[in-house]
Amino acid sequence: MHRIQFHYTLGRESGPATVRNPLIALLQAVAVHGSISGAARALGFSYRHVWGELKRWESELGNGLVLWEKGQPARLSEFGNKLMWAERQAQARLAPQIESLRAELERAFAVAFDDSAHVLTLYASHDDALAALREQALAMDHGQHDEPQGALHLDIRFCGSVDAIRALNEGRCEIAGFHTLQQPAPGSLAERIYKPLLQPGRHKIIGFAQRTQGLMVAPSNPLAIHSLRDLQRSQARFVNRAHGTGTRVVLDELLAQDGMRGADLQGYERTEPSHAAVAHAVASGSADAGLGIAVAARSQGLDFIALAQENYHLVCLKSALEKPATRALRALLRSAHWREKLAAMDGYQPAGSGEVQSLRALLPWWKFTSRKSESPQKYDRTAVARSA
Repeated sequence: MHRIQFHYTLGRESGPATVRNPLIALLQAVAVHGSISGAARALGFSYRHVWGELKRWESELGNGLVLWEKGQPARLSEFGNKLMWAERQAQARLAPQIESLRAELERAFAVAFDDSAHVLTLYASHDDALAALREQALAMDHGQHDEPQGALHLDIRFCGSVDAIRALNEGRCEIAGFHTLQQPAPGSLAERIYKPLLQPGRHKIIGFAQRTQGLMVAPSNPLAIHSLRDLQRSQARFVNRAHGTGTRVVLDELLAQDGMRGADLQGYERTEPSHAAVAHAVASGSADAGLGIAVAARSQGLDFIALAQENYHLVCLKSALEKPATRALRALLRSAHWREKLAAMDGYQPAGSGEVQSLRALLPWWKFTSRKSESPQKYDRTAVARSA
């Protein structure tokens, strides 16, 4: 079985959408002109080139392509004719799809030649609102809304919160998305995980959303689960998120607040890659409960027991804050259409959307004290400088 590969070209001139192999053009020229020399003249190639290409293709495909009989015009072999038939069949059936593919490629590459368009790579903890934000950016690009906005294309890669921030610090993305409980306590698991990855003065938080985390359970909540303690009491089969995800960090913090451990939950070690996957596990009956967001629960017809409010943060390096792509993102987040769309999503509400927020206020893990030798006035100036 020979495999098909596609290639495309870039150029200034527009032309018909075709996907053709050079061999087909050679065979068609031979069939029409009845000789290698005639085919070569029609194609603008030398006799030697056309002859060599036909022989190379015969070797590559393992079949003869052209029949030569002394005193007779050159004609295609049965195999050559079947190749031509296959080409006609494919072109007739796939012409609309080929044209659609060409249009999609042109639209994609148009971004590279559009000075007003921006591409922003964002690694983030899985979140339905971010997927909706990407669609909102596309809608604005296609002129469906009135806000003045340069075209913004969000290249979102979903991963764990920890991996997202590491990707930012390693230069693999411009924005990272992660989430924490509101007002995380000093000494908490969130501090131990995120504090080493974030530095005041180097990182800046852009407001995104508040959302609700809770337990997803079967319709009508047959096990009467209303808390993490109820999971232990009922021996409910739990499904967790993987190490490095923000939701797992939130779960471990909630367990600690209730004086519980992961071992107290049956199924704590079983993991799924996303909120949607956890919801599917519960809906399919392979698990009784899992921690996740309301949107995922409602999409599977599950009951949702709210447990905690959290902030979903977008973070970038300070050096990227005023870059055109980041400014376009902030403008999108501040737009009225986006705020309305976010507020309409189950379990979400805007939280300083698009505004640059204080890292130390949202994550109060850093404490800076003045030196004894410094006067109060000098300390105030230093503090202001550090917060800028």
